[in-house]
Amino acid sequence: MVPVNELSAIEMARRIARRELRVETLVRACLARIEARESVVGAWTFLDPDSALAEARRLDAGALRGPLHGLPLGVKDLIDTVQYPTAYGSPIYAGHRPPWDAACVACARSAGALVLGKTVTTEFAAYHPGKTANPHNPAHTPGGSSSGSAAAVADGMVPLAYGTQTAASVIRPAAFCGVVGFKPGFGLISRAGVKPLAESLDTLGVFARDVADAALFAGVLAGRNWQPPDTPAIPRIGVCRTSAWNQAEPAAQTAFEQAARQLAKHGAQISAVDLPAAFDDLVPAQIGIMAFEASQSLHDEAVRHADRLSAPLQALIAQGQSMPPERYDECQQRARVCRGQLDAVFAGTDVLLTLSAPGEAPEGLGATGNPLFSRLCPLLGLPCVHVPCAHGPRGLPLGVQVIGKAGGERQLLEAAQWIFGTLRMR
Repeated sequence: MVPVNELSAIEMARRIARRELRVETLVRACLARIEARESVVGAWTFLDPDSALAEARRLDAGALRGPLHGLPLGVKDLIDTVQYPTAYGSPIYAGHRPPWDAACVACARSAGALVLGKTVTTEFAAYHPGKTANPHNPAHTPGGSSSGSAAAVADGMVPLAYGTQTAASVIRPAAFCGVVGFKPGFGLISRAGVKPLAESLDTLGVFARDVADAALFAGVLAGRNWQPPDTPAIPRIGVCRTSAWNQAEPAAQTAFEQAARQLAKHGAQISAVDLPAAFDDLVPAQIGIMAFEASQSLHDEAVRHADRLSAPLQALIAQGQSMPPERYDECQQRARVCRGQLDAVFAGTDVLLTLSAPGEAPEGLGATGNPLFSRLCPLLGLPCVHVPCAHGPRGLPLGVQVIGKAGGERQLLEAAQWIFGTLRMR
């Protein structure tokens, strides 16, 4: 029998709605899992079990509030919560208590969700990692910046959690931890109450253990119906290896090729897609935009608290400060040019299939891994989903990234649901 904390979020919600599962029972199961594993995984920055259980009892005693009623959430510590401290992964804000919930948290609470606690983020969602370890092997990174959220979902501590992505901060930890990560298009989930890093790139996303759960959660936050049908249509898939293909580990390349063959075997129309030459300049453009905007967003911290910033973050801010505005404008123009070519890129396909990460999670907790394969979607404003599908030679998860058209979140999630179900049959 599957423990209640390992059920899908949709099944949890169904049982709660039918009064077959008490919210308090579910929360106690999640808290028990955290108690058993937190010393190894280190996914959380703040928990208040008594407060969570009291809220669970209130939810059990009242009417159903909405589609997320009773579902425990992990909230990335970049996102403001009135109930719990929010430190943004920095000692500068230790103990900081915002007087509000971020819009995305308020929305989830209105739909009946229960905020279980705050999950670890890297420092201001940049490069310097927190304490979290990979739940599959604690000697390896969980990825970042949404490290605690991905690890908590992967380890059965919560069914759903928030992430943010500026470069690779949803897709990469989802890949390293072996869960589903979904980043919608730019601006579709409000960032009000989320500490900014790069204003034109930052995007709210979610983690879950299957695609339908991610679609439910993100759809509520965006005020849209993104739920895939019970029987998804078979998508037309463009296999896009990108110019970074040779920088992937052999195991990741093998898993990708096997996934493409499996999808074709089950009826998907597969075609090869090569990105136009202009796309080769997008990774440096994303890096430049991120640095320039981070130096502006974190200007106060850099001026008043420079001695409390990590060396990698100081270097990022210095890079942005030294960049001429003309160079920043050029980077943005390159992105606009490539956005204008996206219709041609997606011609004849519903989604693109690419790598999510170079390979398995690297050993060590001093860095969060190479973001190379996930930088383009935030820059282009495209929605994307990580789908786990295999394990590498070290026993750690591997998967693929499914990329949708601009404004095509529902179609993307339907395709990703079919891909997720098909690859699980291997």
